[in-house]
Amino acid sequence: MKPASGAGGRHAQGSGYGLVFFAAILMFVDGFFNMLYGIAAIANSHVFVANAHYVIGDLRAWGWVTLIIAILQLVAGGGVLAGNQLARWFAVAILGISAIEMMFFIPAYPLWALVIIAIDVVALYGLCAYGSRENLAEV
Repeated sequence: MKPASGAGGRHAQGSGYGLVFFAAILMFVDGFFNMLYGIAAIANSHVFVANAHYVIGDLRAWGWVTLIIAILQLVAGGGVLAGNQLARWFAVAILGISAIEMMFFIPAYPLWALVIIAIDVVALYGLCAYGSRENLAEV
């Protein structure tokens, strides 16, 4: 890819750089929302469906799991923004775990769990389809 001329001195990044950057920002948003969601679940907030039945554990247990995943998402998002390839693979794993974990959280707050799953899938696509070193290399 040739450098962009007339773009204020900026050079074009590799193919898909914008989607990887967007995925990293989505991880920060997802991590922040999951952190709020986890804290609310730990506190047994009244925003969740009453008398929901879970496959394993209870609302408080899933709140702790969500809070831990949220912290890992924030760390992985920072690593992806820094351009670390190991952090990109870590982010892929954490996003996959987050999407699966939200499937278990559907009885508590169905619409919000589906929104988080959708954010995870979009971020996964950005990191998997365009995150390779060859794709991100400036030519």
